[in-house]
Amino acid sequence: MKKRMTYFKYSVIALLLFTSCKTEVKPIKGLIVEKAMVVSAREEASKIGSAILKKGGNAFDAMVATELALAVAYPCAGNIGGGGFMVYRMANGDIGSLDYREKAPKAATKDMYLDSLGNIIPNKSTRGAMAVGIPGTVAGMFAVHNKFGSLPMETILQPVIELAEKGFVVTKNQEERIQSKQQDFREVNTDSILFLNHFKENDTLKQPALAKTLTEIMRHGSDGFYKGEIAKTLVDFIQENGGIITEDDMAAYEAKWRTPITFNYDDLKIISAPPPSSGGICLAQIMKMIEPFPLDEFGHNSAKSIQVITEAERRSYADRNFHLGDPDFVNIPTEELISTEYSNDRMSSFSFEKATKSSDLSHGNVHIIESNETTHYSIIDQFGNAISATTTLNAYYGSKLYCAELGFFLNNEMDDFSSKQGEPNMFGLIGTEANSIAPEKRMLSSMTPTIVEKNGALYMSVGTPGGSTIITSVLQTILNVHEFNMTMQEAVNAPRFHHQWLPDVIRMEPGGFEKNTINKLENLGYVIEEQNSPVLGKVDGILVLEGNMLEGGADYRGDDTAVGF
Repeated sequence: MKKRMTYFKYSVIALLLFTSCKTEVKPIKGLIVEKAMVVSAREEASKIGSAILKKGGNAFDAMVATELALAVAYPCAGNIGGGGFMVYRMANGDIGSLDYREKAPKAATKDMYLDSLGNIIPNKSTRGAMAVGIPGTVAGMFAVHNKFGSLPMETILQPVIELAEKGFVVTKNQEERIQSKQQDFREVNTDSILFLNHFKENDTLKQPALAKTLTEIMRHGSDGFYKGEIAKTLVDFIQENGGIITEDDMAAYEAKWRTPITFNYDDLKIISAPPPSSGGICLAQIMKMIEPFPLDEFGHNSAKSIQVITEAERRSYADRNFHLGDPDFVNIPTEELISTEYSNDRMSSFSFEKATKSSDLSHGNVHIIESNETTHYSIIDQFGNAISATTTLNAYYGSKLYCAELGFFLNNEMDDFSSKQGEPNMFGLIGTEANSIAPEKRMLSSMTPTIVEKNGALYMSVGTPGGSTIITSVLQTILNVHEFNMTMQEAVNAPRFHHQWLPDVIRMEPGGFEKNTINKLENLGYVIEEQNSPVLGKVDGILVLEGNMLEGGADYRGDDTAVGF
């Protein structure tokens, strides 16, 4: 922790008052285990991943099992029709990152979502076959397994296939989510689909078509998805529904190993996702901007802490679109962006006396980023290996287009590109040139799977869904542990806030912040949006405790569950 002076005007009196009180506030702790843990959005997926570890598998084996189990039990975001990012840290300290983000088809064009007058065609980039990017998840899983896997793929996938065959129990959250999208399912799909059934809480949802597809993938590997009968069936389906993905597009897809973004904060080393995720660079910028300030002295979610973090977020998000995109297409000045000198310069205009106006900051137009409907999981195995992975279809159930023969939803990631410079996407986020559409280009993302070291040792695996709030939710979770001495579960539970440059408002979880704090911020010129703010992320993290015990933080805001041994 930082060596800071803390001033206690009435320290002696406070100590006497404290010691005279018989009530002791006990910390809230998540599941604590000795050896290994999986934390994900669904208990079924966490159990399958943990069982793979118990069989002697490593974190990468468990990753494949967990990711594909989420495709079964959490179909709104878990997927084989989408993509994601992963960062890892080996027990020996080696680190790396995998990009299995979707890509634009070869027939994609910069203006493909515009009409003859140059106006955006409503829903074309968000619903149906034209919204679909080439899926990356299956390629990502086999890339992981080929490089680091220790168990046979049959061993890993068999329990996932059985879950699809036997079914999972629908939760209340899932019932509500499925029901809320009924109209979309009807409008997008020409035939009736499984998810048009009125599934209720405690119903069993079986997916035989998905089980068959997973079996083919198990038998034939990545080629069983990207080539051959599955690829042909998928491409025919997409084209019949007006899409442009071809068998050549499928066959050409590859996941890419990349160098993660790394930086230091106090005695921590942060390891996070590189472009085409904006997560790592933005996280680095924000944390470097706030590092000189004594947040622990200011206090958790105090007006001063919120002010410092907000102003750092404002400046980082203002930079994002100007510089970031797919590194295979855009030259990104990474080292400069995350340098201490640059961060200090960006914060030089900050004053505690009043809010900075976003309109006064240079570099315009916020990023195209995915919606809240993503999912994250964290894994630490009994050997000391760790992974952090975030995966998505973009919107809930992606494009809403469901291939009944193969049993899965297809993403709508094409909306994460800039359809037209200066125009908002479906989430009201403005596009710029760096993220414009091009053939085989990967769309920009805010996914921020992150691993943290402390004094050179593994300390934390953390991440979350949440669209533009992903970065700030990961940030606050790390700070909650590091600056404010919270347990992992307390850090996950704590109310969160968010600022993304535009719109110029601080979004706060309703009821989580003191009225006095909000009043102080408003008096300084900040605009607070509390009543209409959605849930800011569903963080799933693992903290390494003294003695190498593990504490899981599973977000109560969803059905998230930690499982380990």
